[in-house]
Amino acid sequence: MLAAAAVVVVILVAASARLFVWSPVDRAAKVDAVVALGGDPGQRRAHEAVALAEKGYAPVVVVSLGGYPPAPCPRANARVSVVCFRADPLDTRGEAEYVGRLTARRHWHSLIVVPERTQTTRARMLFERCTTARLLMVPVNDPVSHIPYDVLYEWGALAKALVVDRRC
Repeated sequence: MLAAAAVVVVILVAASARLFVWSPVDRAAKVDAVVALGGDPGQRRAHEAVALAEKGYAPVVVVSLGGYPPAPCPRANARVSVVCFRADPLDTRGEAEYVGRLTARRHWHSLIVVPERTQTTRARMLFERCTTARLLMVPVNDPVSHIPYDVLYEWGALAKALVVDRRC
């Protein structure tokens, strides 16, 4: 019994590491737009998205103003256009739905998505459901002190996305 419990713990830790801590990520490349997911204190994702666009990776930044209270819309240099929105529902699926519609309206073919590192697996899955655009996941790193909570949160959110709410 103890050996079986140990095996389950090892599998859970290995799966958590692969899915959330060291999930597959992509290198930034030229795209039509950079998308920052919202809800992070200090808007680290939005600042990273703007920085990527200002380095020439895209002419447009799309920023989710998620969380409470809503974050302010960031500014970029004159060469970069910034589109800010508030997802409905106010979660990653709502962000993917909004960006999917915007991508179709603007005829975009490629996006960089900037999630938190632990959110990358689920964000990729949700965005793949909502758009046919080529996706590059370029996350910001979670603060180390947040990783245990973020991993637990992601397990629940991933289960919900896989079982309960499978639509775009």
